[in-house]
Amino acid sequence: MLNKFLAMEVFVQVVDAGGFTRAAEHMKLPKATVSTLIQSLETSLAVKLLNRSTRHVSVTADGAAYYARCVMILSQVRDAEDSLSQTRLSPSGRLRVDAPTGLASAVIIPALPDFFARYPDIRLELGCSDRQVDLVEEGVDCAIRGDRRLPDSRLIARRVGAMGYVTCASPAYLERHGVPRHPNDLVQHRCVNYFASRTGKMFDWYFTRDGERVQVTLASHIALSDSYAYTAAGLNGLGIVQMADFLMAPMIEDGRLVSVLGDWTNEPLPIHVVYPENRYLSAKVRVFVEWVTQLFAHHPTLA
Repeated sequence: MLNKFLAMEVFVQVVDAGGFTRAAEHMKLPKATVSTLIQSLETSLAVKLLNRSTRHVSVTADGAAYYARCVMILSQVRDAEDSLSQTRLSPSGRLRVDAPTGLASAVIIPALPDFFARYPDIRLELGCSDRQVDLVEEGVDCAIRGDRRLPDSRLIARRVGAMGYVTCASPAYLERHGVPRHPNDLVQHRCVNYFASRTGKMFDWYFTRDGERVQVTLASHIALSDSYAYTAAGLNGLGIVQMADFLMAPMIEDGRLVSVLGDWTNEPLPIHVVYPENRYLSAKVRVFVEWVTQLFAHHPTLA
């Protein structure tokens, strides 16, 4: 009788490793056993999961869909086991997290030595992208998101901080085009827009001063969807930019960028950790969320 759970584990390992040999080595199983389990699984499901050649193994369309479900199921089984074992005291296993590129690079990664000192048995897979992943479909345990609205009803959100924003430009740009005195002046300037890679939505610019709130929709000659590329556009004089304090502060301090409209404040963007509502909050996810909450609480621009 086919051990479906073991077959699912083997299938995930084959896809992750890109072949039968490496999967067998990782699981300490004979290669013939791995091959037999995959063949039996395909027979049981009546679908072809993998395309095989002498040099390469690739996943079929059906296999990719089944892989995503297997990752989710196996994760839930391990989380259930964790909740009943001593691993609550020392969380272990693979933890898949997704975070925006800038936040991951500038804030989270520099602090990870502390996280691993506390939780040495956790294997962190940190996806870094400004694209909002689908946690359920892609098997991600939790994600860090900066967003005013969290429309996905399948997710539970916990607020862990907020990002302030600063409007700035390169000295060369300001020398050529002058300095805006009011947010409405921006329509006369070359500004760099930021858009959501998943939806294509262009983000408006917000300003507040003495109870006055101004929302500016700007046409631009360039728009970007990556925080580092967006920052590079500002540094290279392509226009005025509005980006998170934690990224811009060092560049303003060393003179590569100059803050403008400093008497106007920007409405902070809430930062949430989100995870699927139907997924048990395992020990490893729980300790990561608590760690991130503490990290942001002690950060000068994210609390």
